[in-house]
Amino acid sequence: MLSGVQPTGSIHLGNYLGAIRNWVALQETYDTFYCVVDLHAVTAPHEPKLLAEATRTVAALYLASGVDPQRSTVFVQSHVTAHSELAWLLNCVTPVGWLGKMIQFKEKARKQGEEVSMGLMDYPVLMAADILLYGADLVPVGEDQRQHLELTRDIAGRFNALYGGKAWKARKGLAPSGRARGGRVLKVPEALIPPQGARVMSLDDGSSKMSKSNPDEGSRINLLDSAEVIAAKIKRCKTDTLPGLSFDDPQRPEAANLLTIYQLCSGQSRAAVEQQCSALRWSEFKPLLAEAVVEHLRPLQQRYREITSEPALLDEVLLRGAEAAEEAAQRTLADVQDALGYLPRPRRLR
Repeated sequence: MLSGVQPTGSIHLGNYLGAIRNWVALQETYDTFYCVVDLHAVTAPHEPKLLAEATRTVAALYLASGVDPQRSTVFVQSHVTAHSELAWLLNCVTPVGWLGKMIQFKEKARKQGEEVSMGLMDYPVLMAADILLYGADLVPVGEDQRQHLELTRDIAGRFNALYGGKAWKARKGLAPSGRARGGRVLKVPEALIPPQGARVMSLDDGSSKMSKSNPDEGSRINLLDSAEVIAAKIKRCKTDTLPGLSFDDPQRPEAANLLTIYQLCSGQSRAAVEQQCSALRWSEFKPLLAEAVVEHLRPLQQRYREITSEPALLDEVLLRGAEAAEEAAQRTLADVQDALGYLPRPRRLR
């Protein structure tokens, strides 16, 4: 299983509750690969002087959240060159029309106009390369990434149909990796969408997802925000004038969002939260929510400070992670190159 987060903007509560927190439980069951996707980070304008430090921050937050480098492979995407190499090879079998249908590209292209890059359009193919390199069975994604995962499945299926099958199996018997797959070069992954918390919404608009790209800092709670900042953001967040609080009223997206955040941070069941909060006023509920968020993030922030105080240890984790990821990725890349008919690199005789 593979997943990752871009080192752009600040990692926020939505990233954590919707993705990273779930990774901790998944590493108990799966062979997990968690990368900092810095190649994706340059598909839009960025500050080069901030990228390296942001990459380290994201990696440290993975560990602070409970990702264990003894059980998971934690690495930086650009440290494994097979990601870029496989993306190019997959580009050559991906119809342009497929990419033009991607909703996120259309939305971002409208905002960027003529400045939109080819990299942004090609983002889903690089994402497909990330996933397919490691033979992922499952990919934990939010609803907004489901279309990209479906494209990954389509690309893998198209590649297998064009270059795999009986002909490849008969030609080589076994893939260069030594794995017999009945002629399937690339494994077709499935989506894993958490049942709750997959879409944590903005504090200033309960119908929009909490986002790192939102220019309003008050729209999100960052994982490293202080208790005072968290309380201030929640105090100012958008609410309504209706009495009581409810998960289920479609006309009250802010109520549903804030109650969901409270449920996830307090660890209570939905029924318990409804019983506790249904009759509360916003002025009574907001302090409870702020306290729950602060207490939930307190051990994470303490662990982050410990990790970043010893940079050599983080470097060692990322080095070992890159080495392990490189070994796995090169096996898949070799299979793809072989299926395409590339001449293997000669080995020096000793």
